[in-house]
Amino acid sequence: MEKLKAAATKMLLQAYAPYSHFPVGAALLTSEGKIYSGCNIENASYGLTNCAERTAMFTAIAAGERHFAALLIINSRPKIITPCGACRQVLSEFCPPQMPIYLTTNQTEQLVSTTVADMLPGAFAAKDLHDD
Repeated sequence: MEKLKAAATKMLLQAYAPYSHFPVGAALLTSEGKIYSGCNIENASYGLTNCAERTAMFTAIAAGERHFAALLIINSRPKIITPCGACRQVLSEFCPPQMPIYLTTNQTEQLVSTTVADMLPGAFAAKDLHDD
């Protein structure tokens, strides 16, 4: 847990958030014990912004990873945040439903634990693309 938090916290400093001023860091643990981290990267065209958790996930996927064990998300404000809907959908595509997601902030020691399934019940999945 400490390694995940350290990796995610480091990403807060890498975040590019000139519009929201809301840096977020994420660290994704593979089932093999590797950590992939990411930060939010904003764009003047807001729809092109990428969240920290998707940056970490896409980096891991691009490296060939497909099996994930945990995700930690940290922000720099007092209130803990949860992933947006787009991130929840991406997580449901690549992560086991019961995979833990840990939420925290660098301003408190509070740590909230949830799962992919709890974050997105009834997720749209590949099985929904077929009529059988």
